[in-house]
Amino acid sequence: MAGKMPVISITGPRQSGKTTLAKQCFPKYDYVNLDTPDTLADAQSDPRAFLKRFKNGLIIDEAQVFPELFSYIQTISDESGKPGEYIITGSQNFLLSAKISQSLAGRVFVTHLLPFSIAELKKTSYWTNNYVDFTFNGFYPRIYDKNIPPELFYPSYIQTYTERDVRQIINVSDLFAFQKFMRLAAGRVGQLLNYSEIAVDLGVDVKTVKSWFSILETCFIVFFLQPHHKNYNKRLVKSPKLYFYDTGLACSLLGIKKAEELEQHWAKGALFENMIIADLNKNYLNTAQQSPLYFWRDNTGNELDCIIDEGRSVKPVEIKSGTTINQSFFKGLLYYNSLSKGNAKNSFLIYGGAAQTHRKEANIISWKNTIDLI
Repeated sequence: MAGKMPVISITGPRQSGKTTLAKQCFPKYDYVNLDTPDTLADAQSDPRAFLKRFKNGLIIDEAQVFPELFSYIQTISDESGKPGEYIITGSQNFLLSAKISQSLAGRVFVTHLLPFSIAELKKTSYWTNNYVDFTFNGFYPRIYDKNIPPELFYPSYIQTYTERDVRQIINVSDLFAFQKFMRLAAGRVGQLLNYSEIAVDLGVDVKTVKSWFSILETCFIVFFLQPHHKNYNKRLVKSPKLYFYDTGLACSLLGIKKAEELEQHWAKGALFENMIIADLNKNYLNTAQQSPLYFWRDNTGNELDCIIDEGRSVKPVEIKSGTTINQSFFKGLLYYNSLSKGNAKNSFLIYGGAAQTHRKEANIISWKNTIDLI
């Protein structure tokens, strides 16, 4: 797309490898980082002159620090007509800002780079056959590349990056309350989002909770799975479900210090589900596709963990952390298929075991092979 669009946007959480990817793909481009104070001051003093100084393409890292620059990028790229002239990266989702998205409309190819997927780690020396290790370790490249223990990486990540980004977006006067909010969010992965309940637990108003979730979403800390719209004559829940982009971060917020602790932890199943949903999300984003993931739940509690709605086909998916298949694993799939008139050939159970097979109820997919569903 660099040969067709004037601007390429690479966004994703901090430390997901955006800068490395940009430099590898565009090795001859100049590079600036707006997180560097003197570079930022230089850009702010005369944005047009700053941009025109670079003649052979420019990678602008942490571009969200100076959002006014996007208007100048728009003007200069329109004047030059050069494809792939600017590569902009950032740890915030630019398109969630109306001001920025308006400047880039029709001029930018958007891609999101998340931490490693399961498939990306599968053929490396970092691979392990125990999904609990990946759930606890998470998928940030630096943990593997620099061999940093997760119990050291994530607390520093939260303090160094998340809190700084929070202050850039909104003035949170009580960081202690915000930290508690993040821990409460981690304890609700895979659950329906209930703003009022969290507000009561924190002692703040609902508006504040919604604002804080918006921050976490903008900074690629959490994302929301929306309910599927087909009701099959059932009253459906309307609230989204909450997930973290990385389970290692969620484990850290929950105070889990070792992978062994996760084996008996009350949130093990929810965190496994989170890991699988996040991995499915990555597999779509890595192929420049919009994520077609939903969940289904009626108001009496009947539920299906995931529905992949690609338009031409709808795949119901159940997710279970157990390593041995139990007949109860198929309850949600069987109920959903009875309503939708679906069939086992297009139904899937992702579980914590290694074997892959087909049963009369569904296709059985190992957690190692979620990419097979894409």
